[in-house]
Amino acid sequence: MLSGVLIITVSVALLIYWFRYSCLLLLRARAERLAATAELPDSRFGLAAIQERLRAEAGLDALEASLNRDYRILTYLLEHAAGRGLNSIEDRMLILDYSVMRWWFRLTRVAAPRQAREALSEMAMVLTVLVGKLGPQPGIQSEA
Repeated sequence: MLSGVLIITVSVALLIYWFRYSCLLLLRARAERLAATAELPDSRFGLAAIQERLRAEAGLDALEASLNRDYRILTYLLEHAAGRGLNSIEDRMLILDYSVMRWWFRLTRVAAPRQAREALSEMAMVLTVLVGKLGPQPGIQSEA
């Protein structure tokens, strides 16, 4: 009985570790690809400003609300855009990672502000990577 519980516990811990490591690898690889193409984040989303405010501000709740607004808009756009859905496993993993980080932020925002800030930073990175999926839209000019 004890060995069964131990095996299940270790298996769950390894699954969580694999998920986190895979998400961080996906974020790093896609962020490097975006940086290599020198693409700026879409100005219709406030992600660049949020990244800057994360480094300076202490009020994290407003930043979370802004990220959640951008998340809702982005997922709506990706789900309703022709040929630009969130169909790949990697995209689904990043969406799940965003949800996990949102949960982690809510758990740590009072007791551990540094971890809460890191969770918001990862949430912003996930959104930046997913915004990169939108790409330039013909006929739509972003404000510069």
